[in-house]
Amino acid sequence: MKNPAEPASTRRPVHRTVAPSGDPMLAVRFTVPSVPKRLVDRPALLERMTAGVRGPLTLVNGPAGAGKTVLAAQWVTEGLAPPATVWLTVEPGDAPGAFWAYVLEAFHRHGVRLPPEVGRPTRAEGVNQSLLVRLADALAESPEPVVLVLDQVDVARAPEIAEGLHFVLRHAGDGLRLVLTGRTDWLLPLHRYRAADEITEIRNADLRFTDTDAEALLSEHRLEISEAGIRLLVERTKGWAAGLRLCALAMQSSADPEVFVREFAADRTTIADYLLTEVLDTQPPRTQDLLLRASITDRINPELADVLTGRDDADQTLAGLARANAFLEQVDELAWYRLHPLFAEVLRAHLRQRAPGLEPLLRGRAARWFARTGRLTDAVAQAAAAGDWQFAAGRLVDCMAIGRLFTGLETEQLGRTFAAMPTDLTGAAPALVEAACRLADQDLPGCAAGLGRADQYLTDAAGPAARLSRAFVGVLAGRLAHDLAATEQAAADAERLLHEIPPPLLGQHPEIRAMVLAGLGAVELDAGRLDRAESGLTAAVEGCGQPGMEDPLCDSLGSLAMVELLRGRLRQAEEHARRSLAVAERSAHPPERRAGLDHLVLAGVAAEHDDLTTARTHLDLATMAAGPHPEPAAAVEAAVIGSRLSTAEGDWEGALATLHGVGSPAGPSQLSAWTVDELAIAESCAHLAHGDAGAALDVLDAVVSDRPEHAVARARALLAAGRSEHAMKVLAELPAEGPVTTTSRAQACLLQAQAAAEAGSTEEALLCLREALAFARSEELRRVFVESGPWVGRLLRQNPQLAQAHGWLPAHVLGYLRAGACEQLPLVVEPLSRRETEVLRMAAQLLSTKEIAAELYLSANTVKTHLKSIYRKLSVTRRSEAVHRARDLGVL
Repeated sequence: MKNPAEPASTRRPVHRTVAPSGDPMLAVRFTVPSVPKRLVDRPALLERMTAGVRGPLTLVNGPAGAGKTVLAAQWVTEGLAPPATVWLTVEPGDAPGAFWAYVLEAFHRHGVRLPPEVGRPTRAEGVNQSLLVRLADALAESPEPVVLVLDQVDVARAPEIAEGLHFVLRHAGDGLRLVLTGRTDWLLPLHRYRAADEITEIRNADLRFTDTDAEALLSEHRLEISEAGIRLLVERTKGWAAGLRLCALAMQSSADPEVFVREFAADRTTIADYLLTEVLDTQPPRTQDLLLRASITDRINPELADVLTGRDDADQTLAGLARANAFLEQVDELAWYRLHPLFAEVLRAHLRQRAPGLEPLLRGRAARWFARTGRLTDAVAQAAAAGDWQFAAGRLVDCMAIGRLFTGLETEQLGRTFAAMPTDLTGAAPALVEAACRLADQDLPGCAAGLGRADQYLTDAAGPAARLSRAFVGVLAGRLAHDLAATEQAAADAERLLHEIPPPLLGQHPEIRAMVLAGLGAVELDAGRLDRAESGLTAAVEGCGQPGMEDPLCDSLGSLAMVELLRGRLRQAEEHARRSLAVAERSAHPPERRAGLDHLVLAGVAAEHDDLTTARTHLDLATMAAGPHPEPAAAVEAAVIGSRLSTAEGDWEGALATLHGVGSPAGPSQLSAWTVDELAIAESCAHLAHGDAGAALDVLDAVVSDRPEHAVARARALLAAGRSEHAMKVLAELPAEGPVTTTSRAQACLLQAQAAAEAGSTEEALLCLREALAFARSEELRRVFVESGPWVGRLLRQNPQLAQAHGWLPAHVLGYLRAGACEQLPLVVEPLSRRETEVLRMAAQLLSTKEIAAELYLSANTVKTHLKSIYRKLSVTRRSEAVHRARDLGVL
């Protein structure tokens, strides 16, 4: 795990991982820092490190410069750490998603293999609990413990990071050991580890240099100080390693080291003065100039340093400073260097004093260098810090990266950066970026104003990247406004302009085309253009095959699932919705990001399957994740499904209130013709459940519609009103082929069967019932038979062979639960145990095997064993069958 320097000619290609945003992950963060050449050997501390990793947690805690990182790095590079040791340097401001993305990459780069199903985060601000569960499970099954060293962990301020680490550590068992270095006690519940005697703590008192350590350090610097002088130095520095090293360096150039010891004061101001006078000022003027200019960036390499100085001597100068341990260290094999943070801070302050106004100019140069080398995020950050908003916005637009304001790990970071951008800038790029930022905040008026300003500059002479960015934002704005015409126009412009973008550049940003297709497909879905919506959304899904495309993939799959649900293709709808949820879980997608639509589709599927408990669960999840501006189709279908469930629960007034609420100020301001018809059909069903056929007909007659669903609903109301002949005429006009859903055909056959049964034509009724069953069987449309009324059960009980052929129907429709007929249910082999009942109850809540294991503190294999026993006892072969059987038997 050492990092020896290699000649440039013999270096092997370095593994470079591209983050979902498109930027490379910083290799320096996975590199064990080099230990100082003048190193004081501290065997007792190294032995405590080795003993510490026999338990779950080792904490190395002390102030800045106490030697925490040096101790941990020495322990690793000298081969004292276990073979499976992983290093990650934590950076200030790491958000939970970015932190866990780097942790997973650190495992990969240090040779720890994790199953692909563990997944990776795709957004900086958060991770899904499911990812942490999968990670803990994978580590628990590793053949040997993995030691994860998190250097300067306390700079991560998000409580979610500490909570996640605690969860993974506790649930990984013996598969994970944590070594944390930091200045302060971090957010982990350390008292629990102390109470369980599961922590090794190396504190500042342990890290402080003793007289012997200080003597060894001074000897390394070829300094001979009296014992009294050493004691005084240790006392005044309180054994602070960095302070002692600073003193040793200063004493080398001091005329009288003993006098220096007596006059040295160890307060921070004195150390800052020392850094300027005794370190910076002792360097040649050209080196001083390089250090001051290099301090504007967190990391520097020779090429960038040459750009900042205007010279070509940075390579030799930086290497010399690193060799001299002059508060500059080489951080990876690609010749990147990092100044000591305290030194860099002092240098920046001194730069502002020595050369006012120079810092923005230097940041501007750095921004352009980062842009040329493909580091877009760094380029934008430097340009923004320099106040060069034209360049910052221009790079985002010209590089076709405006989609990063809506998706990717850097979305929040870029949003915060551009939030400070003035609103009175000229040019298309600032206006487009402002419009996109406003749209990301769902500020449609602000977005429209930004687009209006951008249009003033976007003449035919404007480049295709700017015009495509305008069309891209226009599609997303049209979608949020539910404006079909505007969305279609913007999508057509985008499709034309896509052909003008160089393929390599377009290939770097596949999210542009995918999000355009997804946006147009969603608006066409709202308009009821299901065929066109399906075509565009399918193309969007196919275009989301690259890493980092989880956002548009989940978006497209959710909308496509809704299209299939509306068409009555329940299997395809459920498949798309569950795939979307699976992608979201693997990528730590937050539940509110499009998961609402997935759960809404699953609620509709469960309702059609007559699984009302599951339908209600999914509908509640969909409602919680809907957000303040749900799309019209989703809002209407949520109301329709909610009304259906309320009707099934006997809450007729609640069903009507749910439907009427869609037209309130809280609902969509504009509804398409098909959504209005959907609400009318649902309201008619609620009236029929209440026995008011007249009201059902009135609400349907108030809507002009040629949809087959409307005709079937009207026939049902007519039949309930006693107008059987008229109802049959309406059904006879249904097209034999064409856009009639499976659900509507099954309903039509059931209405014909009901009319025949009421007329005494039993054979015709049976014939129509058989047709209805044949239509419904492939999608297991159970609820339509329940809502048809008790006559279905009576007819099936009179024809037991037909009932036996369709055992997928609900038990109360087949008549199994009527008095004296329970014996027709397959016998339970033996009662379920308490633990099996708990497992089955969680399975009914749609938890995965690993999630059930985490909830019950069991292993995944134990849960699988319980499920197999449940299947045997209930005489079923699948989880869904077990849930249905248990509910029929009253077990759940």
